[in-house]
Amino acid sequence: MSTRVTHPRVVPLIAQRWSPRSFDAATLPDEDLAVILEAAGLAPSAYNVQPWRFIYARREDAETFARFLEPLVEFNQSWAKDASVLLYVLSEETTASGDGERRPNHSHSFDAGAAWALLSLQADALGYRAHAMTGVDFAKARAVLNVPEGLRIEAAVALGRQAPAERLPDALREREVVSTRKPVSEIAFEGAYPTSR
Repeated sequence: MSTRVTHPRVVPLIAQRWSPRSFDAATLPDEDLAVILEAAGLAPSAYNVQPWRFIYARREDAETFARFLEPLVEFNQSWAKDASVLLYVLSEETTASGDGERRPNHSHSFDAGAAWALLSLQADALGYRAHAMTGVDFAKARAVLNVPEGLRIEAAVALGRQAPAERLPDALREREVVSTRKPVSEIAFEGAYPTSR
């Protein structure tokens, strides 16, 4: 497994975070999961409405875990079945205004993404890994997980302790590496978005 080369002032926890697929199926203790979820809830949000919601299943609750696994595409099911926890990140699409009416919340997905990022970093800090997925049948997930209208299902997340890549089938084992990132010059532009893109 390679590591990312970053500017030395990038926080190591950020530079070293990545999303493996090999998990060891061990139990994730209640206290650790509570800390991970609390960290997610500390994310910033527009007007502090905190639109993120999380629903999760533990692997040891086999029936519930199977329901959470079912909406994942077959490829993701093949490895996520060994996670300790399967979690879905939701976001509330509207927010209450001063007059009590519900209004669209422009940043609900953006804010839920911030919560996911903190969840992932806290998991890493505790010795776990988190792998988010959008390879999900979202309509099936809504039905199977009883998600009401007004909540957007953003992604599914596998949580657990990383296991050796050798546990994975050959095709997946080859992909069990730290991914590279685009340089800042390709993602940040001063003044205006470049017309040549």
